[in-house]
Amino acid sequence: MWFRRDLRAEDNAALHHALKSCSQVFCVFVFDREILDPLPRSDRRVEFIRESLVELHSRLQHLGAMNGTGLTGLLVRHGTASHTLPALAAALSVDAVFANHDDEPYSLTRDAFVQAELSRGGMAFHTFKDHVIFERGEVLTLAGKPYSVFTPYKNAWLNKVDAYYVKPYPVEGYASSLAPRPADEPAGVPSLTNLGFASSNLLALQIPSGSQGGKALFENFRLRMDGYKIRRDFPALKGPSYLGMHLRFGTVSIRAMASSALEQMNGVCEGAATWLNELIWRDFYAQILANFPHVASQAFKREYESIEWEQGEKATRLFRAWCDGQTGYPLVDAAMAQINQTGYMHNRLRMVTASFLVKDLGIDWRWGERYFAEKLNDFDLASNNGGWQWAASTGCDAQPYFRIFNPVSQSRKFDAEGKFILRYLPVLRKLSASGLHSPWLSPPEELSAAGVRLGENFPLPIVQHAEARALTLKRYEPVKKT
Repeated sequence: MWFRRDLRAEDNAALHHALKSCSQVFCVFVFDREILDPLPRSDRRVEFIRESLVELHSRLQHLGAMNGTGLTGLLVRHGTASHTLPALAAALSVDAVFANHDDEPYSLTRDAFVQAELSRGGMAFHTFKDHVIFERGEVLTLAGKPYSVFTPYKNAWLNKVDAYYVKPYPVEGYASSLAPRPADEPAGVPSLTNLGFASSNLLALQIPSGSQGGKALFENFRLRMDGYKIRRDFPALKGPSYLGMHLRFGTVSIRAMASSALEQMNGVCEGAATWLNELIWRDFYAQILANFPHVASQAFKREYESIEWEQGEKATRLFRAWCDGQTGYPLVDAAMAQINQTGYMHNRLRMVTASFLVKDLGIDWRWGERYFAEKLNDFDLASNNGGWQWAASTGCDAQPYFRIFNPVSQSRKFDAEGKFILRYLPVLRKLSASGLHSPWLSPPEELSAAGVRLGENFPLPIVQHAEARALTLKRYEPVKKT
């Protein structure tokens, strides 16, 4: 059993099938250098994975002990997965490798190579759906084609889903097939230091890891799911589930999440219906990536490749100001401070900051997509790409090109009292509530009394929104009639 983005023992499709169909199952995880080597040496995601593996290792040991098998647990390797995994499989003389699907471009290339290597050694490679409810070509139009518009996809998804698709895969009853680790196998999971990484601020941020951490978060969210629809848009409130990182690395089961939402939705819980909608968006973007792989590097709407984005020194300067939270727009800057300091950004703010980068600053959406990929704890290529292409109007079922978020209006509407802004921009704490959203419009005497010196301890706006909006409408002229 090769664990990848499914770091839990319970309700795991590939683990279930491996245990059920094989007499002995070794459990393996590879810290893939192809993925890890380009990362900064302190990365919350690596630490989250490592901590989750410690729990998974312990859980597998417990399952083995319950069935009279000692010294079970994970075999952990650090190397290039496409070479390390087949070599380990050969060394263990296994008949087959089981894993769950991963449709990201690198993963598909890696898995194709692994399958070929295993085949040369006479070993099979079995993979299963586990990361989503419906994948690839499971939900199609009447013409047998993938959906590219969300609402009809959602309706088809809801018409198709039933108890079968959300039922858990039992593992515990088959755990007697867990194999003891080889006698010369190093015990436990390597330390961050041994992997070449340093501790991040994961623990200081109190981000729970592992399936137990995911379970605790979900149980907390269930108690407040009814208010999700109302509270989800306000970044100062505890509205979201905060399960993104756990869904990304599979420390929670998507089937358990969707099953709970469906159950509560049937109990007339509007919040559950809204949250289920978000889970369906997640499936939607996953099948977009699988069926239209060009979106990983190009606009879904290919004609939008003709848009002329800002270039050269100006583009670099504007992008750097956005990355550093120095745009002069408080909501945007507070949101960028949030992602830079914590690796998390509220969903409403992801839309606001993306719209600002693309449609106020005229920067290619791919620049922002890459930055979020580097910073987000819950980075998922399909969802991140889908969100950025939605904001840039280049994607499937995206917002119209002429819909351009006003960062000041968004600030006043969703953070009226400035509670979120002040959490990350305390320099503005003495400004009036109205002044918080657009400090440059405050009277000089108010700025002076508040200790705010525009251009010194808080930036002046790097663009004027009305002027930027006019330039954006002109920038999108080539695709206006498409």
